[in-house]
Amino acid sequence: MLASVATISHASAALAFLFLCGLLLTSWRGRLHGLAVLSACLASAAWAAALAWQAYDHSPFSLLSQSLELLRGISWCVFLLVLLKPDTAAKARSISQNKFVLIGLSALVVLLAMQPVWLYGLIALTANPVARIAMAIAGMLLVEQLFRNTPARERWAIKFACLGLGGMFAYDFYLYSDALLFRQINLEIWSARGAVNAFVVPMLAISAARNPKWSPGISVSRQVLYHSVALLGSAVYLLAMSAAGYYLRFFGGHWGNLMQVVFLAGALLVLAAVLFSGTCRAWLRVFISKHFYSYGYDYREEWIRFTRTLSKQGPELGERTIQAVADLVESPGGAVYLARESGQCKLAARWNMNPPDVSEPLDGTFCRFMESKEWVVDLKEERAVIDSAQGVTIPQWLLEFPQAWLVVPMLLQGKLTGFMVLAQPRSSIRLNWEVLDLLKIAGSQAASYLAQQEASNALMVARQFESFNRMSTFMVHDLKNLVFQLSLLLANAEKHKHNPAFQQDMLETIDFSVQKMKLLLQKLARGIAVETSESLQLAPLLKQAVASKSTIDPKPVLKLADEGLTVFANSSRLERVIGHLIQNAIEATPRDGKVTVSLERQGNTAIVTIGDNGAGMSEEFIRDKLFKPFESTKAGGMGIGVFESREYINELGGKMEVESRVSQGTVFRLTLPLLQQEERPVDLAA
Repeated sequence: MLASVATISHASAALAFLFLCGLLLTSWRGRLHGLAVLSACLASAAWAAALAWQAYDHSPFSLLSQSLELLRGISWCVFLLVLLKPDTAAKARSISQNKFVLIGLSALVVLLAMQPVWLYGLIALTANPVARIAMAIAGMLLVEQLFRNTPARERWAIKFACLGLGGMFAYDFYLYSDALLFRQINLEIWSARGAVNAFVVPMLAISAARNPKWSPGISVSRQVLYHSVALLGSAVYLLAMSAAGYYLRFFGGHWGNLMQVVFLAGALLVLAAVLFSGTCRAWLRVFISKHFYSYGYDYREEWIRFTRTLSKQGPELGERTIQAVADLVESPGGAVYLARESGQCKLAARWNMNPPDVSEPLDGTFCRFMESKEWVVDLKEERAVIDSAQGVTIPQWLLEFPQAWLVVPMLLQGKLTGFMVLAQPRSSIRLNWEVLDLLKIAGSQAASYLAQQEASNALMVARQFESFNRMSTFMVHDLKNLVFQLSLLLANAEKHKHNPAFQQDMLETIDFSVQKMKLLLQKLARGIAVETSESLQLAPLLKQAVASKSTIDPKPVLKLADEGLTVFANSSRLERVIGHLIQNAIEATPRDGKVTVSLERQGNTAIVTIGDNGAGMSEEFIRDKLFKPFESTKAGGMGIGVFESREYINELGGKMEVESRVSQGTVFRLTLPLLQQEERPVDLAA
């Protein structure tokens, strides 16, 4: 029986040390600390495997097992000596010590491999219980010296290793002290030795994970540990409840079965309530972070979750911002107060909280204090004055708000854009430097998201105003042309008022102007509307545009090479484009000059040409200013007519070209795609 126990005990120790060796080898980077702990783990695994086989084979203690036990003890002592080496030693001294340790270990391995005759006596001497007790005492002294000489702030990294190795050497001391006292090894104590050494492995793994010098390469995530603890706790709870139910059934008599069923159903309901309780989950997460990790947060997971919460679809950004920051400290709710143009921080969003709808001035002492100090204010502290020297006080409405716990400043480029009020946490959280720094960074990140949203909203409003202003500008431009035509009409009325032809032209011009003004008023009334396009013949359109300008000298001349050309466009917009170009040509040409408008076909396109022999434009003006809004050569001109004309021609899939020379004239050439026969709209009435 003891042989089987000893086999299982030492085999488990061998497997545990081999597993730790595998983890260490995955991330070893050649550091001395990693080599020392790896060598000690390999020696311990070999020693435990040898003893397990020895117990399984019922063979007596062999020279191999004695040698491996000696190597195991020396390896752990060397590892402790390496840890005791001061990091502040000179570089040369450190290198020499490392070489000395490596040479010593190599020599010991070679000697054990060669096994000369004289070595048998040395091993036999060290196998004596007195020698093994001395080895155990040396190991315990090294553990004590390591823990004593490690600064208090760094002991968390080696305390589990010291506890495990100290326990291992203490157990060896107990084993060989008992053997020295009774002159034989107690087989029961010896059989349990492997299991005791196996318990050392998790403690070494924890210390290795905390100490980067060991390069362990293992890291148990908080999520895995959290779910493992929750599962283990649930299993222990269910086992305890099952045992209690069995007790009720066994001693309950006739009511035993009923009591057992009721009790187990109630136990399951209690377990479900605990597992789904946000307060219990928050307490467990805080407990694990506080007692199992050097830092309270897994920053990679926290930042991924924080960014995902801010970026996901769902509630308004203000609510998502509160939720993202509140989840960092297990707070169930909060509110955001953002700075407005009035200079007041006003309530902008809330989540699971009903805060007072008050305003806090940006130039007040409280906001100026948060901007200058960048402090997270803890409202649970029973004081109203934050800094008595500066006379900074917490606003009374915050002190009287019972749900308020923390005030997190939201800073962007050193300026306070608002602050966030968080509700009391589900589980007690100690506000150390780590929590406060994380809240400061989260507050700044949240401020950048909210500022981006504010900028996007402002840009959207600005674009709406820009669109409205652009429409108004084009309409003012059209009104200016109509006013110009009516002004010329009045100027010529005194001279030609008795001419019947002039009277007819005057009535037609006034009627055309009235219709254009009515159309402009309709557009202003309904706002910006999408103008529909239709099949449009160019010849009638050009005739109407030229006729509307015939009352002005020089009168434009129309030349139609092909009158059957059809395009797909909006009649009013295309007429406005051509009319504007004709108007510009008339204004740039003297009264005895010449303005021509022609239409011809070139392949699958229609070419509309408006030419004059007027003042012309320079090449520099055409290149740099002609198609830019608000640039014009005319006195009082707005410079948007040509810009609008080119934009619409481009929308139709055509292009506008211009040739001009100063004092020789200008030619505008419009190329428009023709409406093909198969593209013509179907007449449903037919």
